[in-house]
Amino acid sequence: MSSPPATHRRVYRRDASKPNTLTLTTEPLPGLGDTTTTTTPSLPPHALLLRLHAISLNYRDINILRGTNPWDTLATGIPCSDAAGIVIATGSAVTRFSVGDRVAPILDQKSVTGKEQEREWLGGEVEGVLATHVVFDEEKVVGIPGELTFAEASVLPCAGVTAWSALAVNGEVGAGKVVLIQGTGGVSLLVLRLALAAGCRVIITSSSDAKLEKVRQIAGKYADLVETINYNTTPKWEDEAVRLNGVKGVDIVIENGGTSSLLQSIAATAKRGIVSQVGYLGKQDTRDLDGLVSALIDKTVTLRGINVGSRLEFEALNQIGF
Repeated sequence: MSSPPATHRRVYRRDASKPNTLTLTTEPLPGLGDTTTTTTPSLPPHALLLRLHAISLNYRDINILRGTNPWDTLATGIPCSDAAGIVIATGSAVTRFSVGDRVAPILDQKSVTGKEQEREWLGGEVEGVLATHVVFDEEKVVGIPGELTFAEASVLPCAGVTAWSALAVNGEVGAGKVVLIQGTGGVSLLVLRLALAAGCRVIITSSSDAKLEKVRQIAGKYADLVETINYNTTPKWEDEAVRLNGVKGVDIVIENGGTSSLLQSIAATAKRGIVSQVGYLGKQDTRDLDGLVSALIDKTVTLRGINVGSRLEFEALNQIGF
């Protein structure tokens, strides 16, 4: 997308009359007030004007476009939540950032500390980032690591923070821990990289031997810390995970299936282990949860719902080094 005048932006919006359709338009930048008499943005005091350099897609973005997302969305809203760019202008009272800083927005615009009781997810119930320029309050963005390209940093707001939140449970992740990861999607692969960097052993499942071989390649020098299970050829993958960890069970499960796999995940977990419920990619049927309460009690498992994460968690992720 080519650059617009200083008071306007190029932006994609969902078309409410045409499913699976986006419309490219030029429109005034939000929050600038009357721009008819000036070409210089007049930003709110704590606002940042960002020129975006990279935008990444998530599974959620496809769900929203298809109308299968379970949460409310703006009918003609701007899609996408994950982006990285540069601050090109600041409001008069901004203190956290300066022009030229490389930044990314937080996905949940209400979640700064993680204790907030409301949500505002970019690209869903509020406008997203599929645009040349966006305006955010300085409290709703974070600096991005200098060693990452814009494209690399653009995957962090949703997939990156979700992976970190699912893995770094109260600082318990570290060398010697065993992490079971379901699947090879974006969150799963980021968990893989983070877990290996922390010195964890990893067991990862997939229905594809080719994908599992790719996982070993991604692990690189850490490949000896990775075990793989094809759940098509090993339907009782939870038993295999326990066997691979000396019949003890794993410390943390990254659970992506939902009702179809949750009981198996608990069975794969060691006593006092943690199941981080990240997704619901499998067929959802509450009948699959028969015995859930007794399984939780028997294993003394902590079952945690993962709702991406807060700005503070994003900042903690950025401190680990990539």
